[in-house]
Amino acid sequence: MKLLFVNASPHGAASNGHVLAREMICALSKSARVQVIDRDLAAEPLPPVTQDYARAVTSREPDASQFDLSETLIRELETTDALIINTPMHNFTVPAALKLWIDYVLRIHRTFAATPVGKVGLMRDRPTFVIVGSGGFHSGKHARQPDFLTPYLRYALGSIGLKNLHFVLLQGLVRGDEAVSEALRAAREQLTQHALFADDDGIIAL
Repeated sequence: MKLLFVNASPHGAASNGHVLAREMICALSKSARVQVIDRDLAAEPLPPVTQDYARAVTSREPDASQFDLSETLIRELETTDALIINTPMHNFTVPAALKLWIDYVLRIHRTFAATPVGKVGLMRDRPTFVIVGSGGFHSGKHARQPDFLTPYLRYALGSIGLKNLHFVLLQGLVRGDEAVSEALRAAREQLTQHALFADDDGIIAL
C-alpha cells in the first residue's frame, strides 16, 4: 500500500493532527506493508504561483517546463492508494500552504477537464482523510464560527476525482489538555469505523 501524507500545520510533528496521522499510518502498517510519501508543506514551503506558470496553464501551447513542480506533486498523489491531509483551520478556511498545494495539483487537462456541466475529475478516487485542527468549534452543538474549509476541500478535491473524503475534526484545541484528549479520543473512535482500518479479524486499534 502506498500512502501520501500531506502536512500543512506549521507546528509539524508537534501538532495534534500530525500525531493522529502517524497513528493512522502505524495502524495501517499492522495489516499491510505501507510505503509513505511525506509532503511537509510547512517544513518545505512551495513557491508562489508565478506569472509564467499562470500563463502556461492558460496557454494553448504551454511551456511544459513550467509544470515541473505541478507534475511532481500530481505524481505523488496519483501513484498512491490513500491520502492523509493534516491541516489547521486558519481564519475559517485552509492555510496558505495547503492552498498553494491545491493550486498546483488542480490543473486543467491534467487532473480535471472543463465541460459544459463543470469540472470533471481525471484522477482515480481513493480514500482521503482530512484531519482538521481548530482552536474553537465550527461543527456540532458548540459551533461558534463558520466553516469554509470542509465544503471548499470537498469541492476542490472532488473536482479532480477524489470523492471518498472523510473529515476528522479536532476541535477546541485551545481549551487545555483535557479538551485535546477528548478530541483525539473522538477522532480515533471515528476512524476505527472505517473499513480501511479493519482486517479479517476485526478492527485494528489506533
